[in-house]
Amino acid sequence: MKRTCFFLGILCLMMGIVWGCSNNPEDSEPTAQSAQGEPAPEAAFEKVYQPLPEGIQWLTNDSDPLYSSPKAIKGGTFHSAILSFPTTFRTVGPDSNSSFASRIHSNQMSLISMHPNTNNILPELATHWAFDPDKKTMYFKLDKDARWSDGVPVTAWDYVYTLEFMRSDKIIAPWYNDYYTRVIDAVIVYDDYTIAVKSTKALPDLHIRIGISPTPQHFYGVLDDTFVQQYNWKIVPNTGAYQISDFDKGKSVRFKRKKDWWAKDKRYFKNRFNVDYVVFDVIRDFNLQWKHFRRGELDTFSLTFPKYWHQKSNTDEFKKGYIKKIWFFNDLEQSAQGMWLNEAKPVFKDKRVRHAFAYAMNIERVIKKVLRGDYFRLPHNTFGYGPYTDHSIQPRTYDIQRVEQLMADAGWIRGNDGIWVKEDLRFSVKVTYSFEEHMPRLVVLKEEAAKAGVELILERLDSSAAYKKIIEKKHDVAWMAWSTKMRPAYWETWHSVNANKPQTNNITNTANPQLDALIDQYRASLDEAVRIDLAKQIQRMIHDHGSFVPTFMVPYVRLGYWRWLQLPEFYGTRRSADLFEPFSPLTGGLFWIDPDVKKQTRSAMQSGQTFVPETVVHDTYKVE
Repeated sequence: MKRTCFFLGILCLMMGIVWGCSNNPEDSEPTAQSAQGEPAPEAAFEKVYQPLPEGIQWLTNDSDPLYSSPKAIKGGTFHSAILSFPTTFRTVGPDSNSSFASRIHSNQMSLISMHPNTNNILPELATHWAFDPDKKTMYFKLDKDARWSDGVPVTAWDYVYTLEFMRSDKIIAPWYNDYYTRVIDAVIVYDDYTIAVKSTKALPDLHIRIGISPTPQHFYGVLDDTFVQQYNWKIVPNTGAYQISDFDKGKSVRFKRKKDWWAKDKRYFKNRFNVDYVVFDVIRDFNLQWKHFRRGELDTFSLTFPKYWHQKSNTDEFKKGYIKKIWFFNDLEQSAQGMWLNEAKPVFKDKRVRHAFAYAMNIERVIKKVLRGDYFRLPHNTFGYGPYTDHSIQPRTYDIQRVEQLMADAGWIRGNDGIWVKEDLRFSVKVTYSFEEHMPRLVVLKEEAAKAGVELILERLDSSAAYKKIIEKKHDVAWMAWSTKMRPAYWETWHSVNANKPQTNNITNTANPQLDALIDQYRASLDEAVRIDLAKQIQRMIHDHGSFVPTFMVPYVRLGYWRWLQLPEFYGTRRSADLFEPFSPLTGGLFWIDPDVKKQTRSAMQSGQTFVPETVVHDTYKVE
């Protein structure tokens, strides 16, 4: 169930926030058209029905606990901000792997989902499911109510088309091409609303791997070489609660709630996705976003940064109770946040130098001095995955003597200014980042690294420019985070097939044959115990390889929000990464806007009336 893109934008998770013009009327839904404005030509595959096997034991889930509030009110506009305008609305192909793509992905539902507290399977686009004894096939009864945003029914053939679409070389998306060829073998159609999805091999956690999403064949039709350009800004029909209704390129994107959404009264979606509109304004500076928030022009603001939680929130808006604060601990897989070293750069070709770089990064001092001890040190790149995580691996900590030893062994000497040099190489690297608020962290690292003979040049770019530079593999060191899945994944980030080529996730350009072999075994394994052992071997090898320096993990969400925003009594779920995430079928849309409270608050601000300040600390899901 691929909900989000793998790359959540430069630093988006480290920040603790989310990272061609159309003038469609607000009250009209976008309609599906081809890139040329005419109905797309029908896909070329032949529609063949197979007989349904006997003895299928259908399962469903209509008894897990609800996680929405019956008090929820529909209506209102939720205002949020993004640091830069997306480079495309495509969710596949060049430049599509940015954080904004996750908002589009989140409005495209899958066959099934997982309950965020129990981890049991939930119905989504399928009402029932079944497992074949071969352990590589799942059967699904599709919900006949399901509709695309243009009103066209979602049928079995949209899943068949997913394979054709994702396997096409026209979309220029190697990861998708590989996954939908190597992992997904076939979609078998028994009738227009009954299918099987078959993997190429037996898999542990089969339901996690093959709960695929449909693709609107009536919209795309037969793909050609113009796909990337022609669909750059097309609004594709979706199945979720919201759809892009209009956008002002470079300035804002507006999503509109589908008031006749087909799933609005389904058990696990009722009383969710409550606001009528979600507007993302481009505000390219975090401090400027803070000013907009304090004026009530943005509804929420991340207070993950200690200075915002402890100091900057000590303002009248908070003191007078107009804005609330919440510190909500969750229990999630930790994103791989850190410094990604580009091995294609001469300075990082020697493993000893990569290790020395890690020992020259005083992450602990940043946590203590800049982050007030609120953050935790991330041990390595696969943490929080239960039995899949090797807890024996510890990060390299600041140690100038180890730097001296490693650099001397590698044939480097200290130059006149104290920076290591070797022939025409100087241990001076650019750290590419996009978020101004991270500068204090990087300044401390820069100062401490200089003592160890490493010069850091801090290069701040617009988030889109930073993303593009990194995904094109033109960086020295990328300061960023990757998103997570429910199980560790290594091929896209660490396998040599993705090294030394642009637009792939192997941004370290790691090409290690031994690591490749382990990753291939991990992907091919049929036994979960073997996969767990292989995952730990991979983690150990990545740690030894040294091209990733883990930095921080933040197992919670901290937010400020205007008091007119309402949350359920339980605030969020075990897997809630953002209490005000508007779209995700898994955990999104739990909040609502109370128009009476908004009117009361606006009036109180004018008259000087105050409310009791409120700070909530919710640690039900805190992992000790």
